[in-house]
Amino acid sequence: MNAARLEDSNLNAIVLAGGDGSRLTALTRKISGHEIPKQFCPIFENGTLLEQTTRRVSMVVPPNQTLIVLTRPHERFYKSFSCNVADCNLVLQPHNRGTAPAILYALFRLARQRRRGTVAIFPSDHYVSDDRRFMLHVEAASSVIAKFPERVLLLGISADKPESQYGWIEPGQALDFGVTGIGTVFHIRRFWEKPPLDVALELWRQGFFWNSFVMVARIEALLDLFARALPQLYISFAQVYFGTTRETDTIAQLYDNIPSVSFSDDILTEFCTEFLVLPVRDVQWSDLGEPTRVLNIIAQLGLRPKWLAA
Repeated sequence: MNAARLEDSNLNAIVLAGGDGSRLTALTRKISGHEIPKQFCPIFENGTLLEQTTRRVSMVVPPNQTLIVLTRPHERFYKSFSCNVADCNLVLQPHNRGTAPAILYALFRLARQRRRGTVAIFPSDHYVSDDRRFMLHVEAASSVIAKFPERVLLLGISADKPESQYGWIEPGQALDFGVTGIGTVFHIRRFWEKPPLDVALELWRQGFFWNSFVMVARIEALLDLFARALPQLYISFAQVYFGTTRETDTIAQLYDNIPSVSFSDDILTEFCTEFLVLPVRDVQWSDLGEPTRVLNIIAQLGLRPKWLAA
């Protein structure tokens, strides 16, 4: 997207960077010399995963329209990064309570800031081989949502192996939309969250997609979905004094009294028919959830990071 189109964009973004990244603790300790959530770790030596994600997002969404969700106990890891982000674009959680509260907090912040239009949501700790092509899919997804504003569209990754630690998307009928310029959009028949290996093998054979957890929707549509799927959580956030001096205190009280809630388990799985999927092709992707995935990508890229020889 050129600079003029970027400034006129009605697309907002939420970058989720509040997780603990515990599955990579041993590797991030080796890289950084101490335990650090993987999104704040310079695994590939061209910035941290969070920095790579925000650069990727900025190809389509202006930085002043991008909210970064962080968790206060991680401040020592994100302090230098956050110095370059306006306070109004930081969403600081008191604790990590899972993906659903993180997304809902950011959505309410967007709504209270009177932001309108569409939002794209991104994890901050994934690997993408071709940023520009990946973000073309995000732009295409935004075009689909403009025509189907009540839907939520996920980017599905063309699977190249039967991965049992990923979420899978079982596509249904093709959407009557026409050509996106990128590919066909499908309704979603079912989500399979981290299936056993024998099931993953069958899903792979049938050409189903990995769930990238990158999604695009109207802000109002996502808020409405939360209100129906997790009404008590929605009501709790609706009572927060956003944009006032009381926001920090009311958010702290809220987070002290809610459990961890997974967007995948409590919304994707239960409301799958309200979602669409756009397959992402010709882009390698990984959630970097295991050390072997990180090492495989480093080998494919021909990198020789200093920490690998240590």
